[in-house]
Amino acid sequence: MINAIQEYVTYLREIKGTSKNTEAAYTRDLKKAAAYLETQNITVPDAVTEESLLSYVRYLEEEQLSPATVSRNVAALHSYFQYLLEQKRIQQDPSENLKPPKVDKKVPAVLTVAEVDRLLEQPSRNTAKGMRDRAMLELLYATGIRVSELIHLKEKDVSLSMSYISCTEAGKERMIPFGETAKKALKIYVRDSRKELLKGKESDYLFCNCSGGSMSRQGFWKVLKSYALQAGITEDITPHTLRHSFALHMIQNGADLKVVQEMLGHSTISTTQIYLNMELNKLRDVYVQSHPRK
Repeated sequence: MINAIQEYVTYLREIKGTSKNTEAAYTRDLKKAAAYLETQNITVPDAVTEESLLSYVRYLEEEQLSPATVSRNVAALHSYFQYLLEQKRIQQDPSENLKPPKVDKKVPAVLTVAEVDRLLEQPSRNTAKGMRDRAMLELLYATGIRVSELIHLKEKDVSLSMSYISCTEAGKERMIPFGETAKKALKIYVRDSRKELLKGKESDYLFCNCSGGSMSRQGFWKVLKSYALQAGITEDITPHTLRHSFALHMIQNGADLKVVQEMLGHSTISTTQIYLNMELNKLRDVYVQSHPRK
């Protein structure tokens, strides 16, 4: 099974142009499935049956994994066996009737504009680390990019003169503008802080850690949580919270849904629709509370 999985992952990367995050998740999920199936003495793809896959899904649910995680595993299995069928490695797709569990769509956690303002004011303006952190937070909120995109930005991906960044995922490039506040923070970081943090090292990446290496997701997460605590934000905050806040605040201020979709890099408008629904629900609540003939 493992060899077939490796071939499939290569196909995702080289032919489908799948994002690195999706590739890593599918690899992890399929290897876990292969390990389970081996305990059932199933070691080759054409020995997998619908019953064995149903048994595996039940096993995942008994492990108390979230419905979203189980659904992702089911999606990985569907994609994998469809690939094997197209390659004529199997005669029938055993995952054809496999159904994912129902996933309740959670309303994304967002910050108010006042909370964002407090958060972005926390980094020091007088230290190299503080200037870097301010630039990262300002850029994250200004563009709504993912934290993985933020930490992988290279110097060439940022145009300070034109005030935009370039992000590429799954072979698709999108250009995202940013405002004067983020531009000012970036200029200060590049001019006064970046060389000090690099400690004489060379790096293509825009943001680096205090040892001169590239920033990690975990490193930025710790930075964000520290500043959230200083800002008096008690809710559990993640880098994605700023992405959600960016999207909702844009829509609240009249941005077109299609434009927000393009900036976020959503493949379908339905994913972006949740932010519009949040705003409509808020308006409905205000109406119910305020209108004399509600």
